[in-house]
Amino acid sequence: MKDNVKVGLLGLGTVGTGVVKMIQDHQEQLAHRVGCSVEVTKVLVKNVDKKRDVELSKESLTLDPYEVINDPDVDVIVEVMGGIDDTKKLLLDALNQKKHVVTANKDLVALYGSELLKAASENGCDFYYEASVAGGIPIIRGLADGLASDKIKTLMGIVNGTTNFILTKMNKEGMCYEAALKEAQDLGFAESDPTSDVEGLDAARKMAILARLAFSMNIELEDVDVSGISSVSDSDLKHGQTLGYTMKLIGYADQSDARAEVSVQPTFLSNDHPLASVNDEYNAVYVYGEAVGETMFYGPGAGSLPTATSIVSDLVAVITNMRLGVNGKSISAPQFEKQLKKPEEKFAKYFIRLHVRDEVGAFSELTKLFSANSISFEKILQLPLEEEGVAEIVIVTHKASMENYQKMQEQIKDLAVVRSIESFYRVEGEGAK
Repeated sequence: MKDNVKVGLLGLGTVGTGVVKMIQDHQEQLAHRVGCSVEVTKVLVKNVDKKRDVELSKESLTLDPYEVINDPDVDVIVEVMGGIDDTKKLLLDALNQKKHVVTANKDLVALYGSELLKAASENGCDFYYEASVAGGIPIIRGLADGLASDKIKTLMGIVNGTTNFILTKMNKEGMCYEAALKEAQDLGFAESDPTSDVEGLDAARKMAILARLAFSMNIELEDVDVSGISSVSDSDLKHGQTLGYTMKLIGYADQSDARAEVSVQPTFLSNDHPLASVNDEYNAVYVYGEAVGETMFYGPGAGSLPTATSIVSDLVAVITNMRLGVNGKSISAPQFEKQLKKPEEKFAKYFIRLHVRDEVGAFSELTKLFSANSISFEKILQLPLEEEGVAEIVIVTHKASMENYQKMQEQIKDLAVVRSIESFYRVEGEGAK
């Protein structure tokens, strides 16, 4: 039984530095927890001469990833370098050399998680990825272990801190989208190219990972319906507030009758919903289980030390398994064949904002069209506009099937009284059920 576990680190950026700091600063606690010392002995960097915030010998630094992977003394590979295809090859090579792998790479796990888990199982290795979703929040372990005995019915998540920060500024301070995005960039919450965040792609990758685990079904990234927040207007938010709603970018996954749906989209939440009060760059995942009912995981979704906390927790799990001789035993293939819901099996409430001709009979025509598609009204606002002869109508529907809603959307464009469809969003009430 080893009295010193050696770690190879691929990447020494913000998160990688946090991992080294935690391992070095928490040696006594780690040794007590796992029964041996833990040491970072080989690190892939871009510049071996760069001044760093952690103490590492120059001999431990390398520009060649295979010096880390092929090092016979390295037991565990921790990957925090990012990238997809090249990184996948490196990690497969590491697993094939019987080295355990811990990663924070959501893009990689979303696209190739099943393949990497299979390789880990075949080699008797662990492959852990807690930090790939929601930073320091232990949602992966919560689903895999804490709720393992339950049947998860619904997941709803704020899993992108950038968009949550932007929408908080728009909701709370009345900022326009462009100003809120600029502040997020100035504070380092958003990249110079924010496309992946604001168009929902980052959240979609995370929801694919969560849904795959929660439903034990091989959900892939292409199965996630995605839309972002770049078209959300201050008018939408003001009308939502009037009706008692808060806008969030919500990752939604639901399973019923062995069929699943997964989406990421701007969503109006009832102010009473647990996720409605999650603000700024924080993340949260709301889980509805058949037995446990409602639970929620909340915390920082990114950052050096929160993310490093999840990585080191995975590292502790790997070393514990090494000490017990059970590495690779906890990995299981998806239990169920993937079955996705059809449009007629997806139900939701909808917020629709229209500009219509302000004339007698206009609302009657709208009502007739909605009724023909089996869609009824829950809330209605009618407001005058500065343009003479035009009114704004905001409708929140009762639950309707996506099939009927999409038919109505196509047909409403042909109504002579409708000038334009300004916006439409999903609406969620107080909880999942």
